[in-house]
Amino acid sequence: MPNTSRRVVSSLLFAASTLVPFFTIASATAQKPFQIEQRWTIGGTGGWDYLTADPATHRLYIAHLTRVDVVDTTTGKVIGAIEGLTRCHGVVIAPDGKTGFVSDGGANDVVVFDTSNFATLTKIPAGTNPDGIVYEGSTNTLWAFNGTSKNATVIDAASRKAIGTVALPGKPEFPQSDDAGTVFVNIEDKNSIVRLDAKAQKISATWALSGCDSPSGLAFDKEGGRLFSVCDGKKMAITDSHTGKSLGTPTIGDGPDAAGYDASKKLAFSSNGDGTLSVVDASKATYPVIQTLPTMKGARTMAFDSSTGKIYTVTAKFGATPPATAATPRPRPSILPDSFTVLVIGQD
Repeated sequence: MPNTSRRVVSSLLFAASTLVPFFTIASATAQKPFQIEQRWTIGGTGGWDYLTADPATHRLYIAHLTRVDVVDTTTGKVIGAIEGLTRCHGVVIAPDGKTGFVSDGGANDVVVFDTSNFATLTKIPAGTNPDGIVYEGSTNTLWAFNGTSKNATVIDAASRKAIGTVALPGKPEFPQSDDAGTVFVNIEDKNSIVRLDAKAQKISATWALSGCDSPSGLAFDKEGGRLFSVCDGKKMAITDSHTGKSLGTPTIGDGPDAAGYDASKKLAFSSNGDGTLSVVDASKATYPVIQTLPTMKGARTMAFDSSTGKIYTVTAKFGATPPATAATPRPRPSILPDSFTVLVIGQD
């Protein structure tokens, strides 16, 4: 398999040989069950990483190794790409909708592009292996979290210049912002979550995530002040964003990577490498899992579109696993060319 982010790689380690039957505790809520509504074949080769849904333009941005594929979600067609990247991870669209930012981990840059034609406008040096990125509205800054150098590069969105670096206690994963001066990020190798003061550019709190191993995906309920971290060991760690108090650890699918939150329906989601999507009822203090939807093996990153209520996840078909060697004791299956697919999940 190509050298992509750990998300695609580790999904294969968690993949189940067979999928559990679809089930839902429909009587527990008034929610309709989720289902796979469409499958869009994108094609191409190589692994993938973050997905970003832009509700304003009905576009889905997919980090696809050396390019970002841009899909029109009203048609399911690829309408363009940001190309010339080395190993891309996260995508953020600026509030004005005119520019976007991509973290290029292989080049240690944040790439700024024009959303009208997807042309590169400039490249901003970051730390080593910039991965997750997030925009913070009150300071008009972009935060690029560097996985290898274990710090964050703070970028002024107006001047497109780096204006600061914040050291972190470990490897960051999946940041979130409240757009009111606070940024949150999981620390994967320390089983914790960090709260950052965006104006002061410093850590304001570090909270241990009880019952959570290797937190990756992070979703945020801004109104309710809750953070949803998905963890190895089939757990979702739910944290009070003001106090750091643990609110619950519902059991989810195996090998999760991304999380999402629907504020209108108070539902939290986890996309899992075992080929399932876990749906958690966040309106209840017990945080019950109300549905486990079979998806596809490796579909462990996702994006939630707040304008439609749709969930997007991606995966591909995999070839045979080569025999183990001393140099590669845990070989991984290859990704079959042109099998890369977007799954569209909804309640219609």
